[in-house]
Amino acid sequence: MQTRLNVNGRLSTLDLPANTLLVQALRENLQLTGTHVGCDTAQCGACTVLMDGRAVKSCNVLAAQADGAKVTTIEGLAQPDGTMHPMQAAFKECHGLQCGFCTPGMVLSAVDLCRQRPNASEAEIRELLEGNICRCTGYQNIVEAVRQGAVAMRA
Repeated sequence: MQTRLNVNGRLSTLDLPANTLLVQALRENLQLTGTHVGCDTAQCGACTVLMDGRAVKSCNVLAAQADGAKVTTIEGLAQPDGTMHPMQAAFKECHGLQCGFCTPGMVLSAVDLCRQRPNASEAEIRELLEGNICRCTGYQNIVEAVRQGAVAMRA
């Protein structure tokens, strides 16, 4: 099945089986391995990408469903010159990561969260990130990173 994917501003036409998941197409066909596979059941959020600006769990989306959509992975979030997105910079500055496995999905979820709720409270951030699991950090630095990233995104 011919599937046209616009990923990180780059158009690709892939010949994929109809049951190919978006996460598989990203990792296996486009070699964008920053999108992680954590649970295969849409529970952990490690596979989160932005599809038309909204956070989606790519292990729960068929590649064919992304045909024609604008998909952004962690590799496409930074500027072309390598300058980090404000949310990426905030995660780095606030030490909002440890092992890094959940980080790409967490950052992309946080970008969507801050676009929808730019002035979210700490409680709202915790609630809205509930679909992303981190097994290392205890979340405090992640929440601080999201708050700092939100301020930088507004600037």
